[in-house]
Amino acid sequence: MKKTRPRHEQNLEHSSPKTTRLKPVLSPSSPQRTLCSPKIMSSSYPPLKPCQLVQTITTLLSSSSRFTVARSLLLTFIPSDHPQHLLHRHLLHPISNFPQPSTELLDTAIGAYCQCGKPHLALQIFKKMKRLRLSPNIITFNTLITALVKYPSTHSLFLCNELFNDALKLGLCPTTITINILIKGYCLAYKYKDANQLLDRMSEFGCVPDNVSYNTILDGLCEKGRLNEVRDLLLDMKGKGLVPNRNTYNILVHGYCKIGWLKDAAQIVELMTQNNTLPDVWTYNMLIGGLCNEGRIDDAIRIRDEMVGLKLLPDVKTYNTLINGCLDNKRSSEAFDLLEEMNQKGIKCNEITYNTLIKGYCKEGKMYKAREVLQKMEEGGLCPDCVSYNTLISAYCKAGNLPEVLRIMKRIGEKGLKMDNFSLNTLLHILCQERKLDEAYELLSVAPTRGYLVDAVSYGTLITGYFRCADTEKALKLWDEMEEREVIPTIVTYNIIIGGLCKSGKTQQAIAKLNELLEKGIVPDEITYNTIIHGYCWEGNIEKAFQFHNKMVENSFTPDVYTCNILLRGLSREGMLEKAIKLFNTWIDKGKTTDVVTYNTLITALCKDQRLDDALGLVAEMEEKNIQRDKYTHNAIVGALTDAGRLKEAEEFMTDRERPSEQRLQMDDREHELRVDELDSSSIAYSQQIDELCAEGRYKDAMLIYAQVTQRVSMPSMQHCKDPRLTVEDPVTVEYITRYIAGLQQKYTQSGGVRPFGLSTLIIGFDPHTGIPSLYQTDPSGTFSARKANATGRNSNSTREFLEKNHNEASGQETVKLAIHALL
Repeated sequence: MKKTRPRHEQNLEHSSPKTTRLKPVLSPSSPQRTLCSPKIMSSSYPPLKPCQLVQTITTLLSSSSRFTVARSLLLTFIPSDHPQHLLHRHLLHPISNFPQPSTELLDTAIGAYCQCGKPHLALQIFKKMKRLRLSPNIITFNTLITALVKYPSTHSLFLCNELFNDALKLGLCPTTITINILIKGYCLAYKYKDANQLLDRMSEFGCVPDNVSYNTILDGLCEKGRLNEVRDLLLDMKGKGLVPNRNTYNILVHGYCKIGWLKDAAQIVELMTQNNTLPDVWTYNMLIGGLCNEGRIDDAIRIRDEMVGLKLLPDVKTYNTLINGCLDNKRSSEAFDLLEEMNQKGIKCNEITYNTLIKGYCKEGKMYKAREVLQKMEEGGLCPDCVSYNTLISAYCKAGNLPEVLRIMKRIGEKGLKMDNFSLNTLLHILCQERKLDEAYELLSVAPTRGYLVDAVSYGTLITGYFRCADTEKALKLWDEMEEREVIPTIVTYNIIIGGLCKSGKTQQAIAKLNELLEKGIVPDEITYNTIIHGYCWEGNIEKAFQFHNKMVENSFTPDVYTCNILLRGLSREGMLEKAIKLFNTWIDKGKTTDVVTYNTLITALCKDQRLDDALGLVAEMEEKNIQRDKYTHNAIVGALTDAGRLKEAEEFMTDRERPSEQRLQMDDREHELRVDELDSSSIAYSQQIDELCAEGRYKDAMLIYAQVTQRVSMPSMQHCKDPRLTVEDPVTVEYITRYIAGLQQKYTQSGGVRPFGLSTLIIGFDPHTGIPSLYQTDPSGTFSARKANATGRNSNSTREFLEKNHNEASGQETVKLAIHALL
């Protein structure tokens, strides 16, 4: 009985070398099927089978003049061979009656598969060559590792290193281009240390580094703001006798512009000219981008005009950068003028132009306009990309429209677009907002296996989520995991970890992170320094805050208005009012910028110290400087005037407000405060009466009633607890409130004949920064203490004993049960 062979082997057998079906193809006398064109693969003739194609290409490669034709045949066949990959299978495992593919064929096939975007298949062919001890052409090898470096996979760099070692064993001599490709791979993975080590080892492989070698690493370091390492690498470059070229200068200009060092960027441009290297359009585009990022749109337009004078024609990137800058700085009319100018000069809008417009509209909240631009983009023959959809996703996230976010993500998949890192980070952000941190961590963990290159933004997003949920331990653990995976943190990532540690009361650990980033050559920004200063102030360590401030000023740190506000708040909070006034006056004398928060901080402190005239003087100064006073200013002044019995002045101050709409808001806020702090049932009636009088415009009558109520409640306590919100917008902690109330009790206890607090109080709440519940007890003497569980009042001793015996760190439900049992 005749054995039946598998179907694919039957097909291969029919196309064996003995068949005559290939003769017309190979016949030079057949003008319709000439070998000088890949049209032999067209649909007008039967398609070639893999074995036929292999035989044809082998014949063509025997003649060096036919290499282009052979390569074209492969490039035409490979896409149509998906997903079976029969050609690839035949190259790896030819049937027994066919000869092994030649070195030339395998070499050409590697290049063709790489060009078709299938480097993983090319890699398998290379491994077959390795088994056969066949060495590929150096150009083919470089093509393969280039394709792997660019391929979106976390294993690409590992495979490239493995290939490189295999190539050396096969006797292949690498070139400088080969090493440069590997250096690029390290830089794409942010492994700059490995890139530098490979640069130093180039001589071992008989290669000499060139400008590309250094420029590749310089570009990566500048992108991350690691300027100390940039300087060292430039010195090493000059030591090797290499002169910086235009690309080197452009990389430095880009690096300086990225961190806002525009003067240094301009000096680099001058240095280019001195070294007879003329700046190009790319150079000026970087300068324009840096100026736009700083909000200096007029200077950016002036640079554009200088380009025209130097006969450098602005391109679409120039206009895109200027349009983006105008939209970011709320100069929409100028942005559309630039768009019209582009059309007049015949410069076509590209995807970036449309994406810039989409971003501008999203920033203004005009989502319908953004969708119109998306539609025009499609009508103009351009396909919206991931950036287009990511911009919309980001805008809808900020608006809290999660269903629309999910709809857009679904549309991305329907259009065959793959989510990029921005999409991944946006999804992480959504999960963190929803406090689904376990799901966010799971997504972060599996992302590398799905082809995503997890970056510092991904980790920073989840670390922020952990800090917001007061899970400092997990945040620090994730930071360690990030370093283990060799993900390079940026200054933004460091600011996140430093800010989280400061808010958790771990300023010393934050200082350690600051030293760590300085050692890595990362340049701190104002946020970094202000965060640590705020951390010290929050801990009540004003002396260390000023010591740190002064030290940073010596290191070229320029304090801004936020720095001033933080220090003023810290001094005022600790009762150092005179020092706060001195700091304020020094700041003003230096001509530094102030804002409404600066004045509110000092006004509130003066009101608490009953220095109303000084506070009113600052209000007058605000008006002279056109600093618009807000509801917090009015709350502080009106409350102080009312406490002092100066009701007429309080009324005049209220009615003097420029925006009537804020009057109702102020009274609403005060009514809300009374409702919270009033202790008897008549508070609701008072609040309703005040509300009705304000609605009728009878502010004088409302103020009289308000004065009566404030005599019965602890207005100073209420104001004191509100102070942080009025100034630096930081909520107070439970301990802070307890300390103040205890101090107030102690103050009245020591006053003769006055003892309104003849009782113990239990104060419970959640810390606004850590989310941890806190319980405190105060006594009439003014002492206070923290407790895990407590009771006060009749039979409190027996109840407290029961709690001491049975209390443990349990869940919420168990705690409720324990409280009920204690009461029973």
